[in-house]
Amino acid sequence: MTKRAGRWLRRRIGEGSDRGGAVLRRGERGDRGSSAIEFVFLTPLMFFLIFGAVQFAMYSFAQDVAKAAAQAGARTARAEADADPMGWQSKAREKSYDYIDQLGRGMFDSPPSVYTTLPAPDTVRVEVHATVPSIVPGMTMTVRASSEGPVERFVPDGG
Repeated sequence: MTKRAGRWLRRRIGEGSDRGGAVLRRGERGDRGSSAIEFVFLTPLMFFLIFGAVQFAMYSFAQDVAKAAAQAGARTARAEADADPMGWQSKAREKSYDYIDQLGRGMFDSPPSVYTTLPAPDTVRVEVHATVPSIVPGMTMTVRASSEGPVERFVPDGG
């Protein structure tokens, strides 16, 4: 093999070239820029997955806040409904709003709605409805939680 043929062969293979072995073979030239195209297609998908995960976390937390507020309001309603038949609803709503303020201040788009009802005699129910802010365009998510239980009454022995 001549000296000239040896240089040509080394350049062709990529050994010892001044570009650090970056000489491509004839079949590899079509892969140039393929990672940029993959990046263009995968980036929106990754953003959607990240925003979707954050939106799910916000919804899950808002659901937990609404559930805790409904349960706190129902506990107050159960304790107060027998002693204060006319004022237990306002006390239960106030307790629910206190829980919402403590656990999820600024968590909802608008102030949540708290409803108190008597679904059956000697039973109270507290419902919380709220709208979760959306970071994904076009999504409107509403959380609803309710809690109910029997009215607590003191019954003396033998009576």
